[in-house]
Amino acid sequence: MKINGLERAKTQLKGARVVVVGLGQTGLSCARFLAGRGAKVTLADDSSIDKLDKAKALIEACPDIDIKAGGAESVDLTGVSLVVVSPGVPYAHPLLSEARRRGAEVISDIELAWRFIDAPVLAVAGTNGKTTTTTLLGKTLKDAGYKVFVGGNIGTPAIECVENGEGYDLCVLEISSFHLETTLAFNPHIAALLNITEDHLDRYDSFEHYANTKFRLFENQTPKDFSVVNINDPVIAKRAADGLGRGLVVPFTVSGEVDKGLFLRPGEIVYRPSNAREEIYPTSRFKLTGLHNMENIMAVIAMARLAGASQEGVLESISGFKGLAHRMEFVRTVGNVTYIDDSKGTNIGALETALRGMNSQVVLIMGGRDKGGDYGALAMLVRDKVRAMVLIGEARFKIQDALGGLTDALMASTLDEAVAMARSKAIAGDTVLLSPACSSFDMFKSYKERGDLFKEIVGKLK
Repeated sequence: MKINGLERAKTQLKGARVVVVGLGQTGLSCARFLAGRGAKVTLADDSSIDKLDKAKALIEACPDIDIKAGGAESVDLTGVSLVVVSPGVPYAHPLLSEARRRGAEVISDIELAWRFIDAPVLAVAGTNGKTTTTTLLGKTLKDAGYKVFVGGNIGTPAIECVENGEGYDLCVLEISSFHLETTLAFNPHIAALLNITEDHLDRYDSFEHYANTKFRLFENQTPKDFSVVNINDPVIAKRAADGLGRGLVVPFTVSGEVDKGLFLRPGEIVYRPSNAREEIYPTSRFKLTGLHNMENIMAVIAMARLAGASQEGVLESISGFKGLAHRMEFVRTVGNVTYIDDSKGTNIGALETALRGMNSQVVLIMGGRDKGGDYGALAMLVRDKVRAMVLIGEARFKIQDALGGLTDALMASTLDEAVAMARSKAIAGDTVLLSPACSSFDMFKSYKERGDLFKEIVGKLK
């Protein structure tokens, strides 16, 4: 049940002046939802509307929505009581700062959606592994017979859980730190935090600031809620020991055992629920491999079982899951050299996890737009596992300075050139790994475009 203040919020939209910031899919969905409930909506973005066909369609469908493009900071905030911000909009944006100064409530789309979602919310957060875990959790719960909404950072805006009017048994959301910057009362019934490694330091003041934003996931939980956390992650383990919130903590780890929670034994994941018999999940049944995927699977087991899915059903669903594109995805083997697409590895922690899981020597293709992390953290892994590096994108010179002295390092100006260089350095038994540790936006529209091009190039190798 939502608190009385949030129940009242449902009736306070009619006639209210609301600003939605961000003309992407999330902003458009929020604007449409709010206008449909009688709010006077201004939809603002710094981009030009000429490039935004979906916004034009929204104008035709909802003519009462006022769209201000090409400079959101110029929006008139007189009488505005609520500002809903899309995740890509920085917390310090001038429009948001002015709205707070005037006393308006500034919230994320996740906070808005949560105030109206009637189904229990299951939330997945973490630097890496969120999308795999969220997708697998949604599949597992659907296989168990529940009507499940899956959305949030994974692609479908959370507000559509309410807007489409279908009615769900459970709502599974992927949550980013960007969402959590502007949550106020958001309280998932079951919340999982997979890991916290350096990322988005171009947006946050420090790693501590970034980590503390992630921990906001738990701050409103009650003793009836559950916090599923990876205590193999030292940052999470320390905070869990100090206290996460009021939810019941369910720990999981791939190192050592826990009295209650989940851990890894040779050939099996063990789940020890509170006051229940030990459950065994044989890892030989899984198509997903690697310690990072064992962590993701542990989170899914805990969340699905807590939500009511059966042990047998959970095991069956996980066993049938093949993984997602661009996440340590096998492409092909050419000349006894394996090619792996990990284009979704857009931060240093993701690359670290990928390298730790490799059993062969690696020729690594990395680089792109720098996100402010410390590439030096990879030094030991590069020295031990990387036969050669091929560096691309804006960050290639920074990476060269940090790691270039540890292995053979080459510079490439295109991905075609990078693959050719990597092939020339690889020997039989090696793996050519695209795991950039950077965003794609210097050379590509998205990590998907980067990964698809890599697979296309590799597919043409003789």
